[in-house]
Amino acid sequence: MNLLAFNTLPEETAKRELFACCGSEKWADSMMKHFPFVSEKQLVDLSSKIWYDECTEADWRESFTHHPKIGNVKSLTEKFAGKEQAGVAVATQEVIQHLSKANTDYENKNGFIFIVCATGKSATEMLALLNDRLQNTAEEELHIAKGEQQKISIIRFKKMLPDSDFSFLKVSQITTHVLDTSTGIPGKDISIRLQAFRNSVWQTIAQGITNSDGRIPDLLPQERNLKPDTYKMVFDTGNYYSNTKTFYPKVEIIFSTFDETHYHVPLLVNPFGYSTYRGS
Repeated sequence: MNLLAFNTLPEETAKRELFACCGSEKWADSMMKHFPFVSEKQLVDLSSKIWYDECTEADWRESFTHHPKIGNVKSLTEKFAGKEQAGVAVATQEVIQHLSKANTDYENKNGFIFIVCATGKSATEMLALLNDRLQNTAEEELHIAKGEQQKISIIRFKKMLPDSDFSFLKVSQITTHVLDTSTGIPGKDISIRLQAFRNSVWQTIAQGITNSDGRIPDLLPQERNLKPDTYKMVFDTGNYYSNTKTFYPKVEIIFSTFDETHYHVPLLVNPFGYSTYRGS
């Protein structure tokens, strides 16, 4: 189905399809006020604007309840040791047990299940990210989770409209790349927090772990632009160099954005020094 065909659906059917992308009644109702949609870009831009500017905490939490809960050992085994994760490293039972416990701990702490755009992530990566996010406040997690939901919504738009053109979608407005200059290889599995200064403290607004190329290409949802401001990236270099003495257990890079263009914040690091610059 493409967007033209979607626009010919009965309104009740179209709303049901949208609700399957993001399980918030307020969001789906607001989206339907603009039905039929002019273009795929309008669909994505509206989804972001309504999600961030018109929905409230109650709406965000409602959407989280419509995600399948995969916190128990049985469901995690099916997801990470079965066919669904073909092409992704199969998880050990030890990792699955730890992931199950971390999911429970997360829900008990924050009052909603762990929401993450899991596409392409292995169970080990998921566990590392979940353990890192367990350190956040409930307020930080709510902000991160709604960003992850928006990423998921865009993926579901693509699945809903496989014959449509989403080539306009760009990478995250803010990206990073870590190169370990002591070895000459990318810095893999480094936890990175993107923070904004709010209520007189630095608060995490997005979080991820570097992939095998040392990159996080999806720190923010596509088409989501932050307002021009000063932000901070925190790199957990201590855990990365866990078997090596390192002078900098964390690297914090404070930078400013001036517009809605792309900002690449690379890190060149070794156990005793680092450098950064604005990349492209």
